[in-house]
Amino acid sequence: MSLILKPGTAWADAYARCVAVAPEAFHDDRVLNLWGGQWRRDGAPIPAASAVDGTEIAGPPFLSLQEASAAVAAAAQAHREWRQVPLVERKAKVTAALDALQTHRDLLSLLLVWEIGKPWRLATNDVDRCIDGVRWYVEEIDRMLVGRTPLAGPVSNIASWNYPMSVLMHAMLVQLLAGNAVIAKTPTDGGLACLTLACALAAREGLPITLVSGSGRTLSPALVAAPEIGCVSFVGGRAAGSQVESLVDQRKRHILEQEGLNCWGVWEFSDWKTLSGHLRKSFDYAKQRCTAYPRYVVQRSLFDDFLAAYLPVLDEVRFGHPLAVASPDDALPDLDYGPLINAAKVKELNDAVAETLDRGGVPLYRGDVGRGRFIDGQDRSAYLAPVAVLSPPSSSALFHAEPFGPVDTIVLVDTEAELLAAMNASNGALVASLACDDEATAQRLGRQLQAFKVGINKPRSRGDREEVFGGNGASWRGAFVGGELLVRAVTDGAPDDPLHGNFPSYTLHPAT
Repeated sequence: MSLILKPGTAWADAYARCVAVAPEAFHDDRVLNLWGGQWRRDGAPIPAASAVDGTEIAGPPFLSLQEASAAVAAAAQAHREWRQVPLVERKAKVTAALDALQTHRDLLSLLLVWEIGKPWRLATNDVDRCIDGVRWYVEEIDRMLVGRTPLAGPVSNIASWNYPMSVLMHAMLVQLLAGNAVIAKTPTDGGLACLTLACALAAREGLPITLVSGSGRTLSPALVAAPEIGCVSFVGGRAAGSQVESLVDQRKRHILEQEGLNCWGVWEFSDWKTLSGHLRKSFDYAKQRCTAYPRYVVQRSLFDDFLAAYLPVLDEVRFGHPLAVASPDDALPDLDYGPLINAAKVKELNDAVAETLDRGGVPLYRGDVGRGRFIDGQDRSAYLAPVAVLSPPSSSALFHAEPFGPVDTIVLVDTEAELLAAMNASNGALVASLACDDEATAQRLGRQLQAFKVGINKPRSRGDREEVFGGNGASWRGAFVGGELLVRAVTDGAPDDPLHGNFPSYTLHPAT
């Protein structure tokens, strides 16, 4: 079947719509930075291409450290003014921004497709979760701010590329609602145009937002270590997180979310039909998310039943070009995932799989990229079909590290002690799950897992609104978030009212 790009969805069409909607932020030849209340033609744009098919897209305009320092100083001044604005006025401005985001929801979603490769269903979910989530905070913020005040300085946000709206923009709008000016660094690997459009719509409503692009290593002295910063919020990998942590004054408010190897254990279990559904959904967005499950720890005596449920799922996973259709009037395809973030990530994962197999891992499944939905002749270098490896050796990268892609590893165990040791291999994780028929056994084992959230016969996710989110061990440092704790993380209260989180013992805000 020959496929075509759905008319009206080309990158050129999407960018032209950005220029028409927010000409202050988008010029025909480049995207601008926002700081000091102005859109500025500064920084040096770097080339960028969409992982979807190699199309050239807008690249981030990288600032120097000196320019970023000026942006931080301007944000600090805006913060001093914004923290004095009455809550009723802040709520009105944030609500107006949400209404504008809703109006341009489909354009924001299309930008996510091109910039980070999300299929349409997942792209719209990302935008919708941002809008709906922040509306909940607008309704609940009054009670959350009783006895609390904005921080002394703006909140600086550095986040990974995978959820620009439902994680990064969502957090920024809640931080603004709580009375803080906000700073965000555009993720280098994707999301520039989507975040720029979202911030342009919000800035028009008078919200004090700073949005800049640049190398994290170059800008961290300003965005992390500057004394004007009231809080640092980081979402990303452990390598980058450790660099951020080294610059954070531990007495300064901080939220450092880092990855861990989330595991799903299978022990004394029989409901394989239900598990199959969870296994299929786990491939959403190619497992490029912090709460994905790339490791299955399976009781050896159940391995044959597990394979009977697991292998058909891998054959059913649908991936390919998110905007490819058979005819112009067709709806966009409902895919599990599109490309990975870039071709370099595909090479990294292929090399990791090869290393694991060379060191003794057992090849269990390798999908064929040719089975994906593609337009004839398109660049497919950023696409990877599902892969599964049995018994990765402890000397291989896939044994300890989160792959952040559609690569699963399976470890077989014979005892509960082995199950727990295998599931705790990464010194802390954000989530874990146990497939187990006996609730009491599952609860007992779950209490021994080094994961912040543990699901019993179901997956766990980041969550928002009332649900707290954090991590255990090396997967998290600083304040926990979610619901009231997100607001508390970016506001000050009474000295005897400590924050909840993973803090070192010498912090001013101990964990409880």
